[in-house]
Amino acid sequence: MFGTIRKHQKWLWAVIITLTIISFVSFLSPNSKLNSGRGSDNYGSINGERVTREHYANAYREVDLHTFFMSGHWLNEDKQQTRVDPERETYQWLLLVQLQEKFGIHVGEDAAASMGQQMVRSFERMGVTSPAMFIQRVLQPRGLGVDDFERYVRHFLGIQELISTYGLSGRLITPQEARSLYEREHQEVATEAVFFSASNYLAGVTIDPETIAQFYSNRLANYLIPDRVQVSYVGFNVTNFLPEAETELSSNLTEMVEANYQRLGSNYFADAKSPEEARGKIRQQLIRTQALGAARKRALEFANVLFDLKPFVPDTLQKLAATNGLTALITPPFDREDGPKDLPVGADFTKAAFALTSDEPYAGPFAGQDGVYVISYGRQIPHETPSLDQVRERVVADYRHSQAMMQAQIAGRMFQQTVTNQLAQGKAFASVCAEAHLQATELPPFSISTRSLPDIEDRVSLNQLKQIAFSTSPGKVSPFQPTLEGGVIVFVKSKLPLDPAKAQTELTTYVFNLRRTRQQEAFEDWFRKEAEKALRDTPVAQQKNPPTMNSSKAKS
Repeated sequence: MFGTIRKHQKWLWAVIITLTIISFVSFLSPNSKLNSGRGSDNYGSINGERVTREHYANAYREVDLHTFFMSGHWLNEDKQQTRVDPERETYQWLLLVQLQEKFGIHVGEDAAASMGQQMVRSFERMGVTSPAMFIQRVLQPRGLGVDDFERYVRHFLGIQELISTYGLSGRLITPQEARSLYEREHQEVATEAVFFSASNYLAGVTIDPETIAQFYSNRLANYLIPDRVQVSYVGFNVTNFLPEAETELSSNLTEMVEANYQRLGSNYFADAKSPEEARGKIRQQLIRTQALGAARKRALEFANVLFDLKPFVPDTLQKLAATNGLTALITPPFDREDGPKDLPVGADFTKAAFALTSDEPYAGPFAGQDGVYVISYGRQIPHETPSLDQVRERVVADYRHSQAMMQAQIAGRMFQQTVTNQLAQGKAFASVCAEAHLQATELPPFSISTRSLPDIEDRVSLNQLKQIAFSTSPGKVSPFQPTLEGGVIVFVKSKLPLDPAKAQTELTTYVFNLRRTRQQEAFEDWFRKEAEKALRDTPVAQQKNPPTMNSSKAKS
């Protein structure tokens, strides 16, 4: 395919993916100790066809690429960002490939080359200006090769064909249905709200020692100190690689900065006081990203040596670090939920730390905000229940908040009854609020399609507000609804008319996106049924969650 790409004299300008300026550097190799936790080469079967280690490894690499192109993050880099289960996604990808073969879907060389060009072309503004540079900067640091990319592109296009075929029913939407849905989703409402905040009732809460003791006894589980671990680690700090990174980028760094500035705009860095300051921040990010890639490479080299050291003894990491001029440190105890407090790492670090044993004592590399880390088994600390005296301050604060929350919600429910009765008698909502010495807040107009209300969302979630408002008739007040802060009552004044000109302008795009979404949903419904049958004899069949369908979300 790359040979075909090089024959094209003009790159295609259509870009299917938008990525950030830091997206072409990876922090973890999927091919280092790939699936080392599996006790054998038993990868199960799909529709009766055995999955070999090679099949699984190839599919894993393709899912890795797909996750990167769709989200800008690699598999396992940060699950909070990718929200992908690598094993499930890999088996689903294997099934998608099998279905392409079953239905005779074969992607031609020209089509694959064209799509490959588009994908590679999307990196040009980040300084990746040729296939060779794409291989060097994107594929190789991740342990991927040209064959992986070419195979991914072909299967990506094959998935598009599957979606087009088995999602066709979803595109059958009449213009009348589409317009009705548009009006429903975009018609705004005018509302007012009364918020009942627990913080307004804290001063009225009295503290009694016996009550606090009972409160603590009834909620012992809330104060349990969970299982914790300590691990040894070696960090490869990004600052140690910044000079080298700046030197490597120096030949085209100015052009890369300007290209990203033009793409992102002057508002990308809200705290930048001038265009030059914004360019400076972009420059720093580019250098830092390059440095993180170098740190990851160095950490991977270190990890490959460490993983081969047998047998495990507690100071193996420290000794290897010392021979490499590095310092091994030990984390303070940390739990699964919070992770290490003084180490800026992601959830994968914590999960791996809890999985370490003397038989599988090492893990990494793991990307953090300041560098890349390799870890070694330390010690496990079982859970314990602290005494009341140890957590008294926290217990008192929890009791105050619970009582204040209760008082706020009682006040809210009582006012809801009052305002409902008085509105029925013809009184204005504002007058009822004034008589009750409550403040009515006028909310900005919003619709079902509204994506944010910044000034309101710290008091009530936008989804909850929508549910309240659009289930309440105009001229009526909603039932009292508890919130994390206390509670809220919403008065729906009226539905606002649509802007005809705006609706006419947006309707074409809306219909296109609606049909594409319905097509995707129809395909996913079909694929989910296929997966339920086909993946019964794979390890993911034992998982309780249904197929996530991320692998199939390969929209062009």
